[in-house]
Parts: sequence; structure tokens; C-alpha cells
Amino acid sequence: MKPASGIEGLLRELMPQVLGVVARRYGDIDDAEDAVQEALLAAARQWPAEGTPDNPAGWLIAVASRRMADRLRNETARRRREFVAASAEPAEEPPPVPDRVDSLVLLFLCCHPALTPTSAIPLTLRAVGGLTTAEIARAFLVPEATMAQRISRAKQRIKESGTPFAMPTAGEWAERLRWVLHVLYLIFTEGHAASSGGRVVAPELSAEAIRLTRMVHALLPDDPEVAGLLALMLLNEARRPARTGPSGELVPLAEQDRAKWDRALIAEGVALVSAALPKGAVGQYQVQAAIAAVHNEAKTADETDWPQILALYGLLDRMADNPMVTLNRAIAAAMVDGPAAGLELLAGLDERLAGHHRLDAVRAHLLEMAGDAAAAIAHYRAAAGRTTSVPERDYLLMRAADLTAKSRSTLKH
Repeated sequence: MKPASGIEGLLRELMPQVLGVVARRYGDIDDAEDAVQEALLAAARQWPAEGTPDNPAGWLIAVASRRMADRLRNETARRRREFVAASAEPAEEPPPVPDRVDSLVLLFLCCHPALTPTSAIPLTLRAVGGLTTAEIARAFLVPEATMAQRISRAKQRIKESGTPFAMPTAGEWAERLRWVLHVLYLIFTEGHAASSGGRVVAPELSAEAIRLTRMVHALLPDDPEVAGLLALMLLNEARRPARTGPSGELVPLAEQDRAKWDRALIAEGVALVSAALPKGAVGQYQVQAAIAAVHNEAKTADETDWPQILALYGLLDRMADNPMVTLNRAIAAAMVDGPAAGLELLAGLDERLAGHHRLDAVRAHLLEMAGDAAAAIAHYRAAAGRTTSVPERDYLLMRAADLTAKSRSTLKH
């Protein structure tokens, strides 16, 4: 018999597979999720005492299907006849373990182009990731009721769109997969660098993004961009143990203790991107993964191959009209050709990133490199006033304070 903690982990793992089967069978993700939740509660009560069944997924599907059948019986005769015609009563023998493709179908449904990222991300975490609404709300620092409303509206939007619970057609495939990868990327990014609150990272989000991307990669092993995204996540996740100090403070890349980096994740990420790059058209995630690999393979910050990183950012900048890419390219340019080269690239971003704290932070760093302490201090303080991340604000204020102290010391002498 599995211990209670083991059963809880098993239920969380099985939840998206079971929901995928039930939602596909009955065509309604909202009612299906309620039925699956009832099945999970029943399992949590019964399995610790009676033992885990030989086919736990089949058990959950059978119970959830009976819950759906009960709901349908209480509706109108027309709905009842449609149900009987479409689906017979579940057999007493549990159905076979679901194909994991059902989880992929569910992921595609949640990452629907009719939804904004604000809606798609929590729905994906709820339906496919198995996180509770409270857990998602805590990760994004919003009230649970607010997050519940977002998830409910996302389900309603999908229902109103009339999208069938099925894989995209051949004509829809590329665009839908691109959107799925984008949603997973956004989930990981929020976990890797929490955009607000008192934490540098939100590890529950980055871990879930990696798990879901591994699932997609297992089902689409020959897709180079899926491999590139997984590599990018692993290479960044490898640095997480060194990204915070003893008090949870932010530690920038150049100051991190590289002995704390996870070498197994680095090796896996490098192998993935190395295998993906020769397969055909190179995509944005592969290039980003290649940049992360160059950083991670440097034994010290001083040994970083900045010319290679600059070349990769130049390629990425041509592929994606994204001001954040140009911002990172400016840092690489400053490391290769001096701060003036980086500041020149930043000049073209003032309108597109007006008011964004990252522009002020990078400009402050490059001005400090250039020896303009007064301007650097002003931009460090401006960036600190604009960020919603407490650790990032504290780091920026510390940089301004240190630079102010150095400037005063220089004047005294």
C-alpha cells in the first residue's frame, strides 16, 4: 500500500491524464474537471485504507465517468438521449490506462489562441498541472477568488468558441504548438524570476513548466523547438540554487557561486540543444538555449564567451522583433565592444520600453561601466522605483548606495 504522501503525488500525476480522457469523452472541460475532482477526493479517502488499485488511472476514470453520468441523468430528456447514444454506461471493469496523448490534447485546449496569456496560464496550471486554485493564486500573488474567476472565464471562453476536444488540424498545428510553447515559456519565466512579491524565484511554477514541457517533448521528440524550449528551461533551472543568497537576496549571474549549479541539468540541456540545432530551421527557443549553454559552460564569469553570445543575440534579434532581446544584446555588445556600444543600442528602446524597469537597470549598469556614476545612480534608483519585485528593488537600491559611497570616497581623496 502506498503511503498517504505517495498517494497524493500519484493523484497529482494522474489528474491531467484522467481529465483529458473524461473531457474528451464528454466534451465539457468544466463539468469534467468537477467530476475528476470528486473522483480524486474519493481516492484520497479510500486508497489509504483499502490500498491503491492495480489500475489507478482506470479507477479514477470509471468513478469520474459515473459522476458525469449522474449529472447527465438529472438533465433534460434530450440531453439524456444524446448521452446514451454517445456513450454507454461505464463497465464495472476499469478502462485501460489512458494514452498520454490525452494530456497533450488537454494542453492544446487550455493553451487556446482565443485566450490571453493571463487566462491561459492559470487554466493550464489548473487543468494540466494539477495545481489547486489556491496554489496558483499564491504563486501570482492575487486573491484566490480573483484567480478562480480567471480560470472560470477561460473555461467559458473555450466553451463559447465551440472548439472540439481534439488535436488541432494539420493547418492549425504549427500555430497552436507555437502558442502552447509560448504559454509554457511564460510559466517558466515567472517561476525563474518572479515578477512581483518577496521571492526571487517561484520554484513550483518553474518545476511545473519543466514537467509539462518534458511531457510535450516525450510526445513530440523530433520537434527541435520543443527540445529547444526544454533545454532552455533546464539550463536556466540549473542556476537556481545560486541565484539567491543566505537571506533570499538576489545574486546576479556574474556573482553566482558556480559550484552550486546543477551539472546534471546543464549536461541534459546542452545535449538537447546540440541535438536540436542540426535538425532544420533554427527557432527562437533553440537560440536562447544556445545562449544559456554558453553562459553555463563558462567556468567563471570572466571566461564567458561574450563574442559568441553577441553573435547569437544578433541572430535572435533578426528572428524576433522583441525589445527585450535587443536589451540583452546591448549588454553583450557592451561586454565585447565597450559600454558605448551597448548604450547606443539602448537609445532605440526608449519609446518601446518607456517606463520599464529593466531598461533603467541595464542603462544604469552600462553607465557605471562607462564611469558616469551620477547618471548610473539616477537610473538604478529609477529602476528600483518601477520594479514590483522586492528582491530586485533591494538589489538595485544597494547598487545605487554602493556607487554613491564610492563616489563620495573618491571626492574626499
